[in-house]
Amino acid sequence: MRITNETVAEHRERILAGGRKFKYPVQYARHKLVINAIIIGLAAVVILGIVGWWQLYSVQNTSTFFYRTTKVLPLAVASVDGESVRYSDYLMRLRSQEHWLAAKGQIEQGKKDNERQINYIKRSVINGAEADAYAAKLAREKNITVTDAEVDAVVKRSLQTANGTISQELYDASTLETLGYDRDEYRLLIRQSLLRHKVSYAIDTEASATVAIVTKLVTDPAADFDALATQTGKGVQAGSSGLVRKTNQDGGLTQAAAKLTVGQTSEVIKSTTGDGYYFVKLLESNANELSYRYIKVPLTVFNAQFAKLREQNKIKEYISIPVSQAQIIK
Repeated sequence: MRITNETVAEHRERILAGGRKFKYPVQYARHKLVINAIIIGLAAVVILGIVGWWQLYSVQNTSTFFYRTTKVLPLAVASVDGESVRYSDYLMRLRSQEHWLAAKGQIEQGKKDNERQINYIKRSVINGAEADAYAAKLAREKNITVTDAEVDAVVKRSLQTANGTISQELYDASTLETLGYDRDEYRLLIRQSLLRHKVSYAIDTEASATVAIVTKLVTDPAADFDALATQTGKGVQAGSSGLVRKTNQDGGLTQAAAKLTVGQTSEVIKSTTGDGYYFVKLLESNANELSYRYIKVPLTVFNAQFAKLREQNKIKEYISIPVSQAQIIK
């Protein structure tokens, strides 16, 4: 046969045609394989999502795996006036309570008693997480923040014990052993607590007005704290500390009293426990101990607003926990 351009082209086309019958079936199979892999992957994600939802929102699994999952995924356990309550915050507190009870052997015996105890703890924990979420919402609106230095100050005070100062490492180990919190978790808990306290003080104009009244009355060295509390009303309380060590952790009251002379009354004190304003009068003091009288002006507005939100059904919970009226605000 004579070789020409036409015969070469014809021969080349025959060779290519013979290869196509092997190429296209492989391409089709690969295309189908990719589609099947995508379908299987999506199905696996859906199944995992369903199982995860069931474990968290129905079974209410508190295992380490699901706790870590909620720390990665921004899942909500409830919402307060539109503010999400992170599931991880709820589990962090609940796991700590379970850890403490197990370590102390204080799990009640009997299925019904145990279930009642766990439900009581769950209700207390979710109430606290919801209150912190509401505080975070108000804090953003009022531009209130908590700094690392403020968290450090709380930790530093915790290092002071009756036997002296302990190391950060010992403090962390003790916190992990007794409460189940690592350092980051405990600092987060402190930050949330401080933020709620700051918000409570900032929004309670009623307590601020009462403090102004009490401030004028306690300037009299002969002022009777019991009579003053009765005269002022509005929930104002009077009391005594009894003899306590100067290292006593009571919201900063003992530390304030230690700076006074006997019979002297302090200026107003914002308790670091966030429960109200205090005035203290030093009664006696020695090298290691002291006693004082106090006047307390309680904070009430935050709890009242939070309770009102619950009454208005603005608190939505995505897990089922029995409600005890005694636990609505904790």
